[in-house]
Amino acid sequence: MRLLLVRHGESVDNVAGLYAGSRDSSLTNHGVIQVKRLGMHVASRCATIGPVQYIFSSNLERAYQTAEAIADACQTHDGNSTPLVKLDVIRIQDLREKDFGSSEGKKFGAKEKDDGSESPESMRKRIDRFFDQHLSPIIGQLAAEGATVVVVSHGIILNVLLKALLSRYPPKSASSLIGDRPGSEHLAPWSNTGVLQAIIEPLDNCTSPHMDGAKTIHMLVEHTNNLDHLQGLKKTRGGIGSAKFDSRQRTMDSFFASASKKRKFDDAKE
Repeated sequence: MRLLLVRHGESVDNVAGLYAGSRDSSLTNHGVIQVKRLGMHVASRCATIGPVQYIFSSNLERAYQTAEAIADACQTHDGNSTPLVKLDVIRIQDLREKDFGSSEGKKFGAKEKDDGSESPESMRKRIDRFFDQHLSPIIGQLAAEGATVVVVSHGIILNVLLKALLSRYPPKSASSLIGDRPGSEHLAPWSNTGVLQAIIEPLDNCTSPHMDGAKTIHMLVEHTNNLDHLQGLKKTRGGIGSAKFDSRQRTMDSFFASASKKRKFDDAKE
């Protein structure tokens, strides 16, 4: 099976340069375009990596809206029926980003030393719960199958999840894609909508009666922070792209088409 670990699209607090661990920061207009592109990219690769069967997400808006875009793009026909069947996004509170305590909402670099930020131990406990209650049973079921599981979350907690994965399902050989920085919070980078893709499968010729179920499975990271879906994408000038997305406004296509027409009109006047 394939496992995709995905960071959410660009948020308002990302653009403002704020600590936004537990804050429910919305996607920007540019972020909405990012997640739509991501969804189409994942859907286009299902024939190669296997159909998406589960999507887990943090319950913060910027994450589950990213996950919903993937679910929308990956909806499939149920047998011979006409209606499209959309995957359910399973929202998990334990997949929320690190809580920065009293530094939440402050500018990067203005973080206080004793701000009550969440500890690494607390984050690992949350990830262990997610493993035990949700991910581990699915991996045990699908490891030998051509299926895909997607987890959409946040940069810091995704690194905690990656460490836990590598601990439970150690690779047969060291992967050069993962940074070797003992004690660091960050094994891999995650840009907005960046994707880490890993293959999880049973070990070959594993017959030892002393190995438990977890040790008969290994994980190989195939790529990190993949952004192929964003090739050629540029943020619209004039601050439109960085503004909070409002679904009640005009569609994104008309929004950006209007901006493009305005630029052409301005160019013609010069």
